Amino acid sequence: MELLARFTRLTDWLQRHQVLWRSRPFTTPVLAWEADLPELAGWLRGRSLADAELAQSQPELLSGAPEPFGRLAAEASQLCALPRWNESLSAPIPELLHRHIAGRKWQQITRFAAVTAARVPTPARRWVDWCAGKGHLGRLLAWHSGCPVCCLEWDAELNRAGALLSERLQVSAQHLDADVMQGASAERLECDDTLVALHACGDLHRQLIEQVVARQCHQLALSPCCYNRIAGAAHQPLSRAGQAAALSLSRDELGLALQQSATAGARELRQRDRSMAWRLAFDHWQREGRGVDSYLPTPSRAPGPQPQTLAHFCLAMAAYHDLQLPAPADWQALEALGWQRLAEVRNLELVGGLFRRPLELWLVLERALYLQEAGYRVQLGEFCEPSLTPRNLLLLAQRDN
Repeated sequence: MELLARFTRLTDWLQRHQVLWRSRPFTTPVLAWEADLPELAGWLRGRSLADAELAQSQPELLSGAPEPFGRLAAEASQLCALPRWNESLSAPIPELLHRHIAGRKWQQITRFAAVTAARVPTPARRWVDWCAGKGHLGRLLAWHSGCPVCCLEWDAELNRAGALLSERLQVSAQHLDADVMQGASAERLECDDTLVALHACGDLHRQLIEQVVARQCHQLALSPCCYNRIAGAAHQPLSRAGQAAALSLSRDELGLALQQSATAGARELRQRDRSMAWRLAFDHWQREGRGVDSYLPTPSRAPGPQPQTLAHFCLAMAAYHDLQLPAPADWQALEALGWQRLAEVRNLELVGGLFRRPLELWLVLERALYLQEAGYRVQLGEFCEPSLTPRNLLLLAQRDN
């Protein structure tokens, strides 16, 4: 589907169903849409935490849910269908290129590099690795293609370590100390450059796109991430189409696309669940104790030493908010209520989960349309399977110079 037509359809769909994805079960015990969809709400509230966990990564596969869940899942899938690009690097890769890189991260780098090298419309003359860290991605592309690479990274220590690796591999590489959020960094860019960025966060990928257009750079390969890491309070569209759409997204709502945790370990998930259950227990306690039915923003970790019991956690949070609350009749009962609320929250979040990918694709399409409006030819696809990383979208753009 043509980019603008897809963007327009997504905009309309998201606007029509915004009461569903703007709801926040964690902070709102009763959601605005429950009165209109009581059968679905009741069914979700009756499920266990284990049921919710099984469906978290792919809520569209949830079976037995009352409508409109299935219909919305089918519509989301259709709206978000993209090609999965499966290119691979043919030559054996020297061990030094991936030494000390975690296996999953290295797989993401190699898949991104393989698809980029195969699908950029013309061979790169110079790669520029944006927010490069040690330059693993740029160095792999330079080694594979024989073209030089310029790695832009603000952390001087990472640059020094990257430069040593490039030297040992005899890769033609510059590792430059550069804060890419400062305009002076754009002066390093040349019109023949092919810029690459794997999982550039928020304002970093916005700045990248703006500088590519401003400097009329030849090609771009970008996988965005962390759309909510922005300086402003809300999403600021770049494209004329995005500005005309008038779909406002707060910083918190931008985070909805990131709630999928396909790569978290079992221990991390257990710690996350306990933290959330305790926060929900505290929320119930503070509402009753204050006599005010509203959520208090609460950090996931209590100040000071890590509490070992719910009582210690709640008392620390009360002190954090400078509250004097009567002790509950039964701390164990309060903790059980927190876990029950967590099960309800996780299951109710499955509705919002249907909109994760559509919102993410809407954001990436908005950036793609800005590039298209500036004279770039744009492709969108997936550079790997979502089990490797949920942030698997790849935007490829070329300017006809």
